[in-house]
Amino acid sequence: MRSTGAVSTRSVTRSTSAAGRAAERRALWHYRLRGYRVLDRNVWTGGNELDLVVRRGRRLAFVEVKAKAGPARGDPLEMVTAEKQRRLRRAAEAWLAAHPEAAGLEARFDVVAVRDGRVECLREAF
Repeated sequence: MRSTGAVSTRSVTRSTSAAGRAAERRALWHYRLRGYRVLDRNVWTGGNELDLVVRRGRRLAFVEVKAKAGPARGDPLEMVTAEKQRRLRRAAEAWLAAHPEAAGLEARFDVVAVRDGRVECLREAF
């Protein structure tokens, strides 16, 4: 069999999703090391996915994790568009409705960018 040099869509998807899972693990440890409890991870609610839901004290954070392989592919923080923010808000509302015990907590949205193995957390991103 001859190699054409082409990369199959399936192998790209697998490597992209593996990189995404690795970035989410890095973000999870970022929060755990800072005293947060992970309440949920990769949960689908309200028709959308929440990457992480974490809590420390009375603060609850809905976390979107983005990763990029290099600067040529753009900034991960720019990937959280107005439409993505709308979907995250809808998912957070559904999550809160399903978890009435969290009703009195102060909620925020964080975006975590993983670039070249480094974690950058933007708290209260929107």
